[in-house]
Formats: sequence, C-alpha cells, structure tokens
Amino acid sequence: MQRRRLIGLSAAFLLGSCLAARAQDVAEPTHAQQVLPREKLVIVSKGGVRHVFEVEVVRTPEQQTTGLMFRKSVAADQGMLFPWGSAIESQMWMKNTLVPLDMVFIGADGTIHRIAEDAVPQSLAVISSDGPVVATLELQGGITAKLGILVGDHVLCKALGTTP
Repeated sequence: MQRRRLIGLSAAFLLGSCLAARAQDVAEPTHAQQVLPREKLVIVSKGGVRHVFEVEVVRTPEQQTTGLMFRKSVAADQGMLFPWGSAIESQMWMKNTLVPLDMVFIGADGTIHRIAEDAVPQSLAVISSDGPVVATLELQGGITAKLGILVGDHVLCKALGTTP
C-alpha cells in the first residue's frame, strides 16, 4: 500500500513538473517589450496625400507574441509593423492590449487589403485579415478614420521592400 502511494505521488510530481515546464515554454509576456527599432512608413492615399508614421518593426516570434501588449498609449504618428515574410491569413487579438488599435492589413502589392478600426482593448476576439497579407500594421485606435486612410491606399516602408 505504501509503495503504491509513493508511486502515485511520484507520478503526480512528474506530471506536475512537466506541466509547469510546458507552461513556462508558452508563458505569456507580463510586461511591455522594450521599444523596437523604428522605420519610416508612409501611407499614400489614392488622391496622393501622404501620411507619415514611425513604426516599430517586429522581427522575432517573441516580439510578435508581445506586440503592443501592456503599452499605455500609442502616439498618433507611431505604430507597430508585423511583416510576415510571405502572404498569410493574419489573425490578431487584443489580449493584454490596454488601448484601442486600428489594424491595417497590407497585401502583397503594398495596398491596404482591410482595416479593422478601434479594436477593443483586452478582447480575445480574433481579428482576421480576411485574405492573404504580407504584413499587419497596428496604429492608434481611430487614426485611420481621422486621416481618411482607406482600403486600396498604398503602404511604403523599407521593411516591406518599398522605399517611403
């Protein structure tokens, strides 16, 4: 009986240790990441109006996971660019994001494919690009409407292989 209890406790301990190690592997960030290197990004409207932003460019999976989480503000002329490397269906969410964001999904030709305005802070709802895109741009919530940025406008940025 004592041996069976000892084996059971040992198995429970090993299982708990494995689960704790796994949880640590996929642990979510608990604070905002350092400000990432910035690049100039320009959105050119169909009428030729240029909107200039300084965007942090995400380069690693860890940076992708953290994004703008835990930031208390996003300036009107700043944002974060997620270049995907190839065209994918981008799926974002707002978990641990404290401020509303506009998500701008950029197609392979450099044009804006879709805009999701004023994404709700802390929401777990999936925000999809609704088609393949090469990048996702996160901007201050409401800024695309304020500036008149629309689907079909063109995005220029070194990280996307275009020069602003």
